[in-house]
Amino acid sequence: MDHVFHRSPRTPLPYAVGGDGIYIIDEKGDRYIDACGGAAVSCLGHSDETVRQAIHNQVDKLAFVHSGFFTTHVMEDLADRLSSLAPDGLDRAYLVSGGSEAMESALKLTRQYFLESGQPERTHIIAREQSYHGNTLGALATGGNMLRREPFQPLLANNVSHISACYAYRHQKNNESPEAYGTRAAQELEDEILRVGAEKVAAFVVEPVVGATVGAITAAPKYFKRVREICDKYGVLLILDEVMCGMGRTGTLFACEQEGISPDMLATAKGLGAGYQAIGALLVSGKIFETLVSGSGFFQHGHTYMGHATACAASLAVLDVIERDNLLANVKKQGETLNRLLHEQFDNNPYVGDIRGRGLFQAIELVADKSSKEPFDPALKLHARIKNHAMAKQMMCYPMGGTADGKRGDHVLLAPPYIVNEEQVAEIVNRLGQAVDAAISEIL
Repeated sequence: MDHVFHRSPRTPLPYAVGGDGIYIIDEKGDRYIDACGGAAVSCLGHSDETVRQAIHNQVDKLAFVHSGFFTTHVMEDLADRLSSLAPDGLDRAYLVSGGSEAMESALKLTRQYFLESGQPERTHIIAREQSYHGNTLGALATGGNMLRREPFQPLLANNVSHISACYAYRHQKNNESPEAYGTRAAQELEDEILRVGAEKVAAFVVEPVVGATVGAITAAPKYFKRVREICDKYGVLLILDEVMCGMGRTGTLFACEQEGISPDMLATAKGLGAGYQAIGALLVSGKIFETLVSGSGFFQHGHTYMGHATACAASLAVLDVIERDNLLANVKKQGETLNRLLHEQFDNNPYVGDIRGRGLFQAIELVADKSSKEPFDPALKLHARIKNHAMAKQMMCYPMGGTADGKRGDHVLLAPPYIVNEEQVAEIVNRLGQAVDAAISEIL
């Protein structure tokens, strides 16, 4: 009997029994290309010996100790490593077990920072529509994913407001340059700060490259530099959510490097442990850290498994492999290949409206009418059909609905492991093309 409470209890799933590079192997011996890293997690694939050995070595010494009683060398080493690699000003690492925990920590730390800096009236958070920052209640309240938020709306905090996503495919005007659009989109932040009252706004929370909710949306030129200027002008903290787009996924270790900015806090996870262990981190500026140290001296927050020794060992090994094997260069190279092949496959497809992304983090958006950009009827569940057909062709991809406005629209996100080669990228695009064609043929 099956006693697992699966996320979709009515949907039977195949049993995964092994992993080999970019492949997941089921109990029948079928090999599935993992073209999405699960959820942009398995950046080193499923059989990296260096990471496996690091976990084994750490378990042999000390698997876990509660961070309220001891620190460990492996936790200190990971924090040092992340701080040395992080964008300027981020010199402390708060180590947790995943992305939602990292974002909850950011929100609580924001509140405590303003309490201890004598600005208790700063309680308002601004985020963006069509964003996602985690499934715990604070993170869910902050995110702008309508489909995920709606059932839990009565439980969500009401101190959050949302501005538009920087979503050029749908919001840039025909006669508007990318730079002008980026500036206009960023201006919404200043307008919202002034509407709420600058003295009340605590933070702006944003994904440098939007992940699953819209599918690999990159910001228009000038957007993030203008956002940084606005936050500085009004004393608002800039919190970047790189849980999905960070740790090399876009071709640099931190996605914000390509925007030329540094945040006040940055959340990372997923690729930080590459799926070999559950780990996340909140990277924090020295200014915020020193405010707490010189004030209460205590962050009134915590999780049981924070700084988990085995997870920290895995993460250090992941960073070692990325550096040793020069995988960021491969992300850029194979990302260019992926983008080129997606255009070759789908540019002439009347139902693919946009191809976008950066590095090995790319997506296609599907539309019923290419000229008007009208989405398919959400009742058709085109994204789910594509997932089913891709799985039938032994490939994992990450389709989602609600792309266009939170209710309508479909996209497919691709986030293959950094070890992928050109032949495998070509096979991913080929199988995706077959899955898209099969799904569309069912509804037309």
